[in-house]
Amino acid sequence: MAAVFLVTLYEYSPLFYIALVSVCFLVTSALVLGWFGLGVPVILRNSEETESSTRVLKKRMRQVKNPFGLEIPNPAAASVTRGVTLTPDCLEDCVLTCYWGCNVQKLHEALQKHVYCFRIKTPQALEDALYNEYLYKQQHFIKKNDKVEKYCQLPEDAQVVDFGPVPRARYPLVALLTLADEEDREIYDIIAMVAVIHIPDESYRLSCRILYQYLLLAQGQYHDLKQLFMSANSPAPSSSDTFPGESSPDRGLLEKAGLAGEEPELQEENSKDCVVCQNGPVNWVLLPCRHTCLCDSCIKYFQQCPMCRQFVQESFPLCSKKEQDEDESTHV
Repeated sequence: MAAVFLVTLYEYSPLFYIALVSVCFLVTSALVLGWFGLGVPVILRNSEETESSTRVLKKRMRQVKNPFGLEIPNPAAASVTRGVTLTPDCLEDCVLTCYWGCNVQKLHEALQKHVYCFRIKTPQALEDALYNEYLYKQQHFIKKNDKVEKYCQLPEDAQVVDFGPVPRARYPLVALLTLADEEDREIYDIIAMVAVIHIPDESYRLSCRILYQYLLLAQGQYHDLKQLFMSANSPAPSSSDTFPGESSPDRGLLEKAGLAGEEPELQEENSKDCVVCQNGPVNWVLLPCRHTCLCDSCIKYFQQCPMCRQFVQESFPLCSKKEQDEDESTHV
């Protein structure tokens, strides 16, 4: 009876059929969107829904004190034949061990051994993990908070002027910092630091620099220490430093050698203000681009980095709200 009524109604009113199909389409679309969790257009959301949907995952961080520090005070004067000067800065008594011509594969295998079972707490432990695959070793004792320059050089009888073409089988220099006292190794989570250093030679006259820094933890992890990119107030360098459209010769050689990595951004004068609101202090680090440019208020509005437009997968604060309040009260 109902079917007959609908057919009769359709014959006399085609608009009824059109309206019925439209209603069925809207109901079906609403059910599909609900079942599959698809969002409705942003214009239909209120401000609170938009704000919560754009929040990125906040990475849980644990503050760890790093007892090791290493700098190259005069990189322009370093070379394989003349040697290099290193300035360690340690919170405890440490041992600086320099390995010239360390085997690349053996070094990374040693880092993996540290993860699984073989903890690298001492220079001897690293040498055992390397199977003594290096050309020459130098060792210096570093006193607590003593920033004395240490000179490292290959002996003349080694007769090494370069480390071969790329891809190289040996790193020019690997510096290992370990805690001298066994009691200190029980206090600190970070028990060693491995720094891979490039030294200019006859094949590649790149300026001396630290390529990688690995922090080794007592629990068996190791982390690659990377630089954070801060926003800068000052403009780009003048033409006297770098001409437009030209890259530095060191950068070009690094790219050719396969050691370029990521170029640190210019940091002549780091800004303390958020790049968006220009009001709050910068506190959040965005991953994976590592730009540090947002404050606590603006972080929740961005799914892409405002500096490089890369999608943000995780983020973490430089300091907690409690630490910020304590710092402000101290300044007052």
